[in-house]
Amino acid sequence: MKRISISTLLLFITSIAVFAQMEGKKPISQPLVSHIFTADPSAHVFKGKIYIYPSHDIESGAKEDDEGGHFDMKDYHILSMKKIGGKVKDHGVALDIKDVPWAGRQMWAPDAAYHNGTYYLYFPVKDKQDIFRIGVATSNKPQGPFKAEPEPMKGSYSIDPSVFKDTDGTYYMYFGGIWGGQLQRWDDNEYHANAALKKPEEVAYLPRIAKMNPDMKSFAEEVKEVQLLDENGKPFLEKNNDKRFFEAAWMHKYNGKYYFSYSTGDTHNLCYAIGDSPYGPFTYKGIVLKPVQGWTNHHSIIEIKGKWYLFYHDVQLSGKTHLRNVKVTELKYNPDGTIQTIEPYK
Repeated sequence: MKRISISTLLLFITSIAVFAQMEGKKPISQPLVSHIFTADPSAHVFKGKIYIYPSHDIESGAKEDDEGGHFDMKDYHILSMKKIGGKVKDHGVALDIKDVPWAGRQMWAPDAAYHNGTYYLYFPVKDKQDIFRIGVATSNKPQGPFKAEPEPMKGSYSIDPSVFKDTDGTYYMYFGGIWGGQLQRWDDNEYHANAALKKPEEVAYLPRIAKMNPDMKSFAEEVKEVQLLDENGKPFLEKNNDKRFFEAAWMHKYNGKYYFSYSTGDTHNLCYAIGDSPYGPFTYKGIVLKPVQGWTNHHSIIEIKGKWYLFYHDVQLSGKTHLRNVKVTELKYNPDGTIQTIEPYK
């Protein structure tokens, strides 16, 4: 008889609970595209047009495991639209894993940035030693195609790169994800292949940050931890898995404050915390988006013509956790700057 790990069993139970909770309810938004499966949408406005940089989900036949082996993506497709609710264009393959010299497998959630006439695509992929690193590719067009650098970014590791441009023009990269994202294998930027996940009473893992060099291809400093605190100024413990960081870091700025948002992973919330510096510390404030159908959620938050929008995904089209579809809905703030929690189904 095949042995099932505790984490796999918990994932199964949680997924069933989420689907049961959504049964009979209707989604508040529809998939942006249906001809391919997409997830983890990083949205940006470039040259007055909305560009979305998602993962491209496929059915590769890879075996499902605790580390997400069945999320076996092999390329990136970039989407664009002139306005929210407008026609969405798929620009085709922007970067293929076979064109990344150092890559082994699994092209996960990307992000993009623009600086001095060049567009940069940042992507996590396992190297040939099966360790997640972050790569960078460049193009003179926001939709690509992109050409990858011959090596991953020095000092990079784990998954979910997210690049934020501050109002002074400085760029920062946030990244990290536990479990399959391998963040638990890194301590003080040193790799430990056999590192175990945190126990419930231990302080939870923290996301990472590094300021970018002007070349946009390297870090200007040592990678640091991002301090994420509860309402009482205390760090979260691993057992606080409805609030602690799991993956999917995103940064945006609103009324002079820094909003760090992220996914709690196994409890399916998109949460946020607010700080006065891009480095933090960030104080937890609440939930941006409640759980969606599917195991993961991963998002981006941007302003378009005076309104704010949340891009996210669920599994409306397939019902399978690894075949997702990206969506968008409006995001609203309260007068005190807190975000109004969004219910994905009504």
